[in-house]
Amino acid sequence: MRYPDGGGLTAKARTKREAARREAAVLLGQGLPVAEVASRLRVSAEIVYRWRRAIGEGGVEALASKGSSGASCRLDDDQLRRLADELDRGPVAHGFGPDQRWTLARITELVDRLFGVRYTLRGTSYLLHRMGFSPQVSARRAAERDPAQIEDWHTRRWPSVRG
Repeated sequence: MRYPDGGGLTAKARTKREAARREAAVLLGQGLPVAEVASRLRVSAEIVYRWRRAIGEGGVEALASKGSSGASCRLDDDQLRRLADELDRGPVAHGFGPDQRWTLARITELVDRLFGVRYTLRGTSYLLHRMGFSPQVSARRAAERDPAQIEDWHTRRWPSVRG
């Protein structure tokens, strides 16, 4: 299952699901059939059977949320901020050539150089997504970009072009 934020359930959503599991424990404790519990909570009967088995093995505490899954980030918050700053400086500032584009391979190498942490290309992609970067949102700008000329064009030339 893919989640819209790419990182699984939020803390709020985990809490909501845990509440549903605890409610199922109460309903099962009242002797309601599995199908009725599933219908009331709008879940499958299979999951209610799983919850019932967990309650039998570990009590209601077995239904508690185990928190977010997956590996934790190997960079701390300060390192993530520094990485974002370094990415904003551009690839040329780090000796990657004149083409002004970041690639996963370049960013992986940069992370290794800056922090001594090695990522796979896919791991780098996950890291960037976690930081809010997206390959669909490109921020290409010419190295020769002159903000004064752009402003002049917008104030003088654009009104005459626009009509």
